[in-house]
Amino acid sequence: MTSRHEQGNRLSHRLWRPPRAHGEQRSERRVGPLELFYDLVVVVLVAQAAHHLAEHLTWRGLGEFAAVFALVWIAWLNGTLHHELHGYDDARGRIMFLLQILVLVPLGAFIPEAGGARGAAFAVDAGVLFAVLTVLWLLAARGDSPEFRRPSRLFVTGTAVCAVVLAASAALPAETRVLTWGILAVAYLAGFAVMIGTATPVQATALTVTDALTERFGLFIIIVLGETVTGVVDGLAHEPTNALTLAVGLIAVVVGFGAWWTYFDFAAHRSTRATRRSTAQWMLVHLPLTAAVAAMGAAMVPRVEHAHDNRTLVATAWVLCGGTATVLCATMLVAAGLRVWRQERALYRPLARTCVVVAVVCLALGAAHPAPLVLVTALVLLLGVPWGLAVMYHLSHDEESDAEKG
Repeated sequence: MTSRHEQGNRLSHRLWRPPRAHGEQRSERRVGPLELFYDLVVVVLVAQAAHHLAEHLTWRGLGEFAAVFALVWIAWLNGTLHHELHGYDDARGRIMFLLQILVLVPLGAFIPEAGGARGAAFAVDAGVLFAVLTVLWLLAARGDSPEFRRPSRLFVTGTAVCAVVLAASAALPAETRVLTWGILAVAYLAGFAVMIGTATPVQATALTVTDALTERFGLFIIIVLGETVTGVVDGLAHEPTNALTLAVGLIAVVVGFGAWWTYFDFAAHRSTRATRRSTAQWMLVHLPLTAAVAAMGAAMVPRVEHAHDNRTLVATAWVLCGGTATVLCATMLVAAGLRVWRQERALYRPLARTCVVVAVVCLALGAAHPAPLVLVTALVLLLGVPWGLAVMYHLSHDEESDAEKG
């Protein structure tokens, strides 16, 4: 019979397994509810940043949004990759996520005034968050084989430096503090890209874009896209309901829907090429893509509230049109790292050129800042151009296939 000691050891192993070693992640798995809950918590912080941007549509407000969003996204990327590479859905995995969530909650409360009165509190809390992430990666690195020790040490060191710089930035003046966050985010992402780019074949194999990771990034985009609907609802809730306001609000929802079909029709749920450059490009381009979607949601509120104006507010027009242009171009950059990019060259090459042209027109539309109804209607039509091109390609391709079979 099995002794109680053996049963206890077996139960302990099931509940508290050591981190999975590099290169041992499961290639086929589904995203679990624990990961989705964590993503929802992070999106609460994204919503806080977007709401603050909606109330401060200025260059300074946009800069604060970019710096704060980048730090939040980098923390999310860290938590996501840690669970993907080393985590299990056991008690240990749940506690690891819970620790991050407990730090993220007050961080979200500090975001609305991160560029001002509560900037020091945000900096200290963000430092604690990156310190927690440093410990998680350090614990996972203890089981590394020799070929993974150097990149693990570099990543742990970089994350630890990030924690120290964030905490130390609490002593800086507000404007210098936000600038420091932005520079730190760029440096961290650049280091991450260099680390992937210089990885050996064995190291690169360990950090592949699995189906679960593809699903996770796509689900995060979907949740952030909900902010566009939230922005419209907030705008309608604060204005008297009439035909024009309702029309602007509903067409604005279609703009958000257009961002959805752009990403999911051309880039989501597709396999990346097995190269270091493709992996780094796929991951990092999701940062400006997700930030653009969140910014578009922020621009929905003033656009609906000023539906009767003869011209759209300049800042609102630039954020919305610039966000749309970023979504178009970033989606093509994500697609450029996919296998389908080469498999369907006849579609993706003209599609990429079309998206660039449409993005330029979007920026011109932002500069013109016409009436809100005209602006949102034009954006829907512009977002429909790449989609229409893809439909025409597939119809033509299907006709050719039918002709060959006949």
